[in-house]
Amino acid sequence: MAKIARGERNNNPGNIRHGSKWQGLSIEQTDKDFCQFISPEYGIRAIYKLLQTYQKKYGLNTIKTIINRYAPPNENNTVGYISRASKEIGIEADNPINTQLKNVAIPLAVAIVNIELGYQPYSEKVFEDAWLLL
Repeated sequence: MAKIARGERNNNPGNIRHGSKWQGLSIEQTDKDFCQFISPEYGIRAIYKLLQTYQKKYGLNTIKTIINRYAPPNENNTVGYISRASKEIGIEADNPINTQLKNVAIPLAVAIVNIELGYQPYSEKVFEDAWLLL
């Protein structure tokens, strides 16, 4: 049996670090680096909220600028991350996107989970249910 990724074990498939007091956080946080959520839906909701905050607060509106902040080069192969996310969702890295839109945010979150975990353990329904938590 394949090993379950840390992000899946934490119900945090976006590997979001501690900082904000997210909705749906587990009461007990045993991972010193990454948030732990009560369900994957809340972990995915946090991805949506981050993507929307990056757009509203910082004016980041392309896959390239969003991923540069989400997965900075000091921790990631950001160029590869951007390229893969762009290819997976079929939008050029420098094209403007609107993360407030469900048909943009969900595919971007799916791509982020694919990249962060290295596989996709969640159905479309999980991403849809997470969207309903916004």
